[in-house]
Amino acid sequence: MATLAVYNSKGGVGKTSLAVNLAWAAATLSQRRTLLWDLDAQAAASFILAPNRESRDEARTVIERDLSPGRLIVETGVPNLDLLPADASLRTLDLLFAEIDSKKRLLRIGEILEKSYDRIVIDCPPGLGLTAEQVIRGAALMLLPLIPSTLSARAVQEIEAYLGARKKGTPPVLPVFNMVDRRRSAHRAALAAAPGQHAVPMASAMEQMADRHAPLGTYAPSAPATRAIEALWIDVERRLVG
Repeated sequence: MATLAVYNSKGGVGKTSLAVNLAWAAATLSQRRTLLWDLDAQAAASFILAPNRESRDEARTVIERDLSPGRLIVETGVPNLDLLPADASLRTLDLLFAEIDSKKRLLRIGEILEKSYDRIVIDCPPGLGLTAEQVIRGAALMLLPLIPSTLSARAVQEIEAYLGARKKGTPPVLPVFNMVDRRRSAHRAALAAAPGQHAVPMASAMEQMADRHAPLGTYAPSAPATRAIEALWIDVERRLVG
């Protein structure tokens, strides 16, 4: 089992849509038993994949180890893909980790989940706090989505510096351009400066995920954004296996 964390310290970079679509790719393209673990209190990934679930504000209890994660996991409409949903109880997740005083809580929960899954994709909340520390310790790979802009690039540099300051246990980082609009000169310049970096284009079809309650590949398999997701996943899977 390997864990992919989709993370950025900034919000608004398309993190959730990327996490949902990569989880779909893991389950569909690689036929992996996949779990999408939603750790963002906004619960957008949970709304996309399981809109009719009954929320009881119990996500916090999984972190506290008062409730087995299996009790909250729900099936999605995608074969091989399950969801460990988020809810409003995760709003103070950093404070919860401070109270628990366990630096490897997410890692330990992941060890329980590995009995049932081949891949875990974590939709992380933004920020550089204790939750980020937990994710760093538990992830095999961190994927950093960023919009091609100066501020987003600066956020990635900040994260890389943060990780570089750690002595050990830091997973490799894969920056990915997301929500790319090639009509914008700033976007084109950023792409030209990093020609080998994956780029997922902005697409109106991507915005329909919340209305359709499904990953992009299930209803727009030929869309350029879907093809970009597929190419990205092939690279991610290669890194996780290697």
